[in-house]
Amino acid sequence: MSKKLLLLAGPTASGKSNLAIKLAKKLNGEIVNADSMQVFKEFKILSSRPTLSQTKKVKHHLYGFISVKKYFSAGDWLKQAKKKIDSCVKRKKIPIIVGGTGLYFNTIIKGMSKIPDIDLKTRNTVRSLYRTLGCKEFYNQLLELDPKIKGRILPTDAQRLQRAYEVKLKTNKSLFDWFANTKSEFKDFEIRKIFINTPREELLKKISLRTQQMFSNRCINEVKKFNNLKVKKSLSANKLIGVQEINDFLKKSISLEQCKELINIKTRQYAKRQNTWARGHMKNWNKLYSKNFSNLLKKSLKVVS
Repeated sequence: MSKKLLLLAGPTASGKSNLAIKLAKKLNGEIVNADSMQVFKEFKILSSRPTLSQTKKVKHHLYGFISVKKYFSAGDWLKQAKKKIDSCVKRKKIPIIVGGTGLYFNTIIKGMSKIPDIDLKTRNTVRSLYRTLGCKEFYNQLLELDPKIKGRILPTDAQRLQRAYEVKLKTNKSLFDWFANTKSEFKDFEIRKIFINTPREELLKKISLRTQQMFSNRCINEVKKFNNLKVKKSLSANKLIGVQEINDFLKKSISLEQCKELINIKTRQYAKRQNTWARGHMKNWNKLYSKNFSNLLKKSLKVVS
């Protein structure tokens, strides 16, 4: 019997979690998280992690298991995901990878480069340089050091720019040379890929509704607790949509309504980036949509069968 692996992606608020649960029930599957913010313990509401009632219906993995104080990369996620996928297969369950982080799905399909660990001294040197030069000048300097980044990393993507710099500095090889030699660890799997292609107007409504629910669920308290942890600004948990906006509200620089609207705007922008990623990196995926949930489920089951 061939080993099956289902990848289920889509923009934020598109209804991936509910569809995944229904598919898991029908297919005797288990769910593995592929959302870079839902891995954090401290952010349940703002990251829209599946609720307790949802996780009781089907086994969920890799949700809320990492501290916001820890650095957690796509490579770290792949190691954890592989363990969970192998465990599912041993127990004759179909692993269903669900989320909106395109890079995580890329590691499943294309593999992860075997870049040597970067020592703390090199990492700190690069971060210090970034702070000193600023984003624009740092990008220009990196471009001289590694011309292969041109057109592949945005000049504003601080995290990836610093990563490319430290890899070049430590290994004398471009990040993209390392990427070129990658191989998927799931070549022996029958991989089925679904992207929920929700129309823009419907997605905007869902995003607004979800923002309202977050505030009803006391997401402000979640940010207050996060602030008390004094997490390093360089760590990715700080980038979660809502953290900055709620802090601006707490400082009384914006009203509650302005805070909600800014979260809506940023979430819409994020969804747009996810859809753009899908157009560029998920061309051979099954793009599915139906306003009727049962029809969407039927279409999805057809892809897997």
